[in-house]
Amino acid sequence: MKSYSLDLRQKVIEIYENEPILQRQLAKRFRVAPSFVTKLLRQYRETAQLAPKP
Repeated sequence: MKSYSLDLRQKVIEIYENEPILQRQLAKRFRVAPSFVTKLLRQYRETAQLAPKP
């Protein structure tokens, strides 16, 4: 499975930080799985990294 681009990941984080939006709504807006949003946000909080895991 191919990883999502860094550009998409940055947009998801920016929207989440700047708008009052739920994770499910964010997933729907970008047409990704809600679990992707959850994992991305957790990874960003814990490591401040957006890059996909190897």
